Order: sequence, then structure tokens, then C-alpha cells
Amino acid sequence: MRMSRLFGRTLREAPADAETTSHQLLLRAGFIDQLMAGAYSYMPLGHRTKLKVEQIVREEMGAAGAQEVLLPAIHPVELWEQSGRVESMGSVLFTLRDKRDRRLVLGPTHEEVITRLFTDHTSSYRDVPVTLYQIQTKFRDEARPRGGLVRVREFTMKDAYSFDLDESGLDASYQAMFEAYGRIFTRCGVPTVPVEADSGAIGGKGSQEFIYINETGEDVVALCDGCGYAANTEKAAFVRPPALAADALPMEEIHTPGAQTIDELATFLDVEERQTAKAVFYMAEGGGEADEPIFAVVRGDLQINEVKLSNTLGGRSLRAMTDGEVDDFGLTAGAASPVGLGDRMKVIADVSVEGSPNLVAGANRPDYHLVNTNLGRDWTATEVADIALAEDGHRCGSCEAGTIRLHRGIEMGHVFRLGQIYSEAFETDVLGPDGTGVVPTMGCYGIGVDRIVAAAVEAGHDDDGITWPASIAPYDVAIVALRLDRDEDVAADAEALYGELRAAGLEVLFDDRIESPGVKFNDADLIGLPLRLTVSQRNHAQDAVELRRRDNGATELVPRGEIVERVQALRAEALAALAEAADRVNDGR
Repeated sequence: MRMSRLFGRTLREAPADAETTSHQLLLRAGFIDQLMAGAYSYMPLGHRTKLKVEQIVREEMGAAGAQEVLLPAIHPVELWEQSGRVESMGSVLFTLRDKRDRRLVLGPTHEEVITRLFTDHTSSYRDVPVTLYQIQTKFRDEARPRGGLVRVREFTMKDAYSFDLDESGLDASYQAMFEAYGRIFTRCGVPTVPVEADSGAIGGKGSQEFIYINETGEDVVALCDGCGYAANTEKAAFVRPPALAADALPMEEIHTPGAQTIDELATFLDVEERQTAKAVFYMAEGGGEADEPIFAVVRGDLQINEVKLSNTLGGRSLRAMTDGEVDDFGLTAGAASPVGLGDRMKVIADVSVEGSPNLVAGANRPDYHLVNTNLGRDWTATEVADIALAEDGHRCGSCEAGTIRLHRGIEMGHVFRLGQIYSEAFETDVLGPDGTGVVPTMGCYGIGVDRIVAAAVEAGHDDDGITWPASIAPYDVAIVALRLDRDEDVAADAEALYGELRAAGLEVLFDDRIESPGVKFNDADLIGLPLRLTVSQRNHAQDAVELRRRDNGATELVPRGEIVERVQALRAEALAALAEAADRVNDGR
């Protein structure tokens, strides 16, 4: 491709609203263009990179035994009602009506559609195991699109779905996808960490996310510095700091003017935060039930984990009570207590409260608190559960010896053990070997293709621009020809080199523009192809071409007759290194 004909242009500065490095560089280098918040056009350079990511995905899915399909993006809402996910997906669902006033959904994922497809086209145990996948546009009405391609409302996902006769079959299918994911991300130049995760609205019996550790990410993961335990903080198990041991003392009401927060209360009473009880009020919504008030209690040195709390309540969504609801339920913000609450609402207590005597709690009237409250003696909980959030410095819940360290990251992929929730919802069964019906066991596996593009930039860049890995760079090599309008020999040699490289099967971006050397070199660094060849009067006089590697800046003067072979060798070496890393990636997992 000649840059004089390439659609799009580079920018010297990123738009002011571009937040992350990948967002800034992809816009500046002319890979994407923003149409509106959460919706991007891929320019020719960006589209080439995206297609290369998709090709790697296809290769690894095929190697793992999956078959590609393509499912509709538009679904009848009845499918989502049958699975019960109209409520659980909530406001992220894009819905519309057709000319016959029939409600439709723009697919954010395809568990319902694939289960329906499987049901219609299988009948026997001989039809399983099978894993089907697609690469397709998804739609989610995100409230706060951000980070360029990281969180958008229209995006490309590779979603795969496995069907097996039993749990042992699912184990094999799940492991095949898990290993394929590790290879995909490594081949694309994105290092990831697999972590335990919450299954969210997808549901199922357990899941793992693949996280690229990066401070611009929205996810927070807990990594143990001892045993290697890794989990999203939505899921992470940890050892709570010990309570202060003491015999239960008589409960007493005291005046605490102006002490409304845990910090203010602890300072006023000269106690540690772990000697207090924190109350948070919610309304639980969905789940086919009426909205319900929830009183959550956790020790004052900890935070409520709303995902764990939601799971304790059967997956119902949570929102904070409004001021009006707080008043209606007779609660006192800043001084609320489960003491005397009776049966007015569900009280969910964290396990930290159960083993912590003599906690300071609200007295259910302004400026007063109760000292020495004890669960079981002074108040009861509807349920005691793990509803606290792991924090940096907590002890690991797996080995109980290592220390948890928190890191931000970008979720690159997610693999789920679905079990039979969808196959049961759609009354799916196949005839088993003994002639009886068997409900298939499912798994599902998603990868954000656009996120791989963004994460590859986050993982590979410097102050001058992008550093693409050889596997997904839009072109293999850039030719920068200097002073084309002034030197016919340089122009002729550059044209000849362009033809030779292409004839050798290499993908070439030829900067044939009449621009200054500085502009050309800056654009080459910004676009970030793995190799740059400079054709100039000085190099031509030496019958050589300057070759520069984008990743480490190393340069060499290569004899003109050897340059094609040298480029081929460097490209093959880079691809081999990625493939070898992919072969090793699952060894330690």
C-alpha cells in the first residue's frame, strides 16, 4: 500500500477526550475514528490489524476442535424471557420494535440463540461433544463507554459454546478453550493472567477471566504474592484481619455528636475501625420478586462487596436506597443499627461480624451509637455470609500465608462453566447411550477482539508511538523513501524494493509521499510497523538499505541484494518467538 493512497491521516495531537494510551495512539495513528461515545469506525490500518487478530482466533479455535458459525444479531425478546435474562441483563440490553410491534433484542451475547440452534439440530449423544463459535458484532448499552475500544456499545466478540453429555465432558471442553485462550493472547502480544471470576449475568457454576494487568483497566484483581492465587476482587477470598478478643460486655447507648462516618466514629471514641460495625442500605431488584430492602452489615475496617452480596441474594441486582426510602423504612443514615430492626427487612451480615465482639453500632437515632453490640445476643441476621471486599495487604484466602496485592487490569476474555441452566430453560435433551434423555452440559467462552487491539497497544508502545507485534501489525514492513522529488535514483530504487518485497509475499506500507524526512520518520514510528527500511541518497550510494527494528530501535545497514531475505528472516524470527511463547504459556497454569 502506498501512503499517498492510504485513506486517513495521522494526527500530531490526540483529541482531548482520549483517556488511555491505546485510545490516544489508535486515533493519532489513523487506526480508528470515533463516531459517537462507544462507537468507532475502523480505518484501513486498524481493520487490517483487527482481521489479523481474528485470524489468530480462528486458527486457535480450529486447533481446539471448535466449528465456526454465524448467528443473527437481532433476537426475538421471547428467547430472553424464556431464559430469564431480560431482568438480569437489565439496562445494557438494546431493545427495539419491528413494524408489527414485536419486541426485539440486539444481541449482547448468544447463549439463548446457540441453545435454540443446538436443540433444533441435534437428537443423539452421537452429536456431542461439539463446540460452536462465531466472531460477530455485539451490542450493549453501556452507561459509561470509556477507554476507546475497551468499553464500547458496539464491539466484536468471539463467543464459543460447548455442549457435552456430562461434567467430565465439560471439563475437557473447558480446558481446551482455556488453553486456546492462553495461546491467542500470547500470539497477539498481550500477556494475561487467568483469575477466578464472578459469572455475573451469564450465570453458571464458575468462571475464569483472562486479565491484562494495566493501570488503565476497570477490573481490580487480587494476586497472592505467595501461592499465586489470583481472583477478581468481585470473587476473591481472603482472611479477614483478626478481631480484638474480649468477653461480651453490656450494651450501652452513648452520645456521639457529629460522628456519622466510621472514621469519625472511631476518632471520636478513640477505638480502631475494626471495633465498629458498618451498615449499608440497599434495595434488591429483579429476580421475579418485588423490590426488597436489604440491611447489610460488615465490620468497620472492611468494605461491602456488592457482587458477593448480590450472589447471596440469588443474583438480584442492588441499588442504594434513596433518602426517601431510608426515611420510609425508619432508618437513620450515619447511625443505623441492626439492633431493634426486628423483621422489617433482611439483614445480611458479613462473617467478620460474627467473630467480632463488642462492636460499636448505630443507635437508630441521630448523634447516638451503641457500644458493645454482639451478633446473636443483641441482634440477629437473616444470613451470615462472605460479603466483604478483599483489599491490598489482606492475607490470601487460599494459602492463608501470602499477602494479597491488588492490581488494575483489562478483562480480555472470560470462560464459563454454564452447566445446564440454558439447556434446561430451553428443554434441550439428546438421546443418551442407554436410550434415555440426557440434558446437555454447557460451557461458554468469550473474547473481546477489539480489546486485544487496544491491549496490544497498551503492551507495546513508547513515547513515539505504537510498537506492534509481528503477528498483528497491519503491514510487515515500512519503506521510507527520502527526497523522492529530488533524486530519480532513490525513487527508482524505492519502487523496485517495494515490488521485490511484495513479490516475496511480504505486506508493505510504502511512504511515497512528498514530505520531509522528519514527517515520514515520525509517522513510521507512530504507526509502529515492526521493521522500517530507509531508502536515501546516502544509502543508495553504498548500495545498501538501512533497516531499523521498531521494538528496540536497533539499526543495521544491509546490502541491497540481501535486504528482502533479511526482512523475511526477521519476520519469521519474530513470529516463531510468539509461537514458542504460546506453546509455553499453559505449562505453568
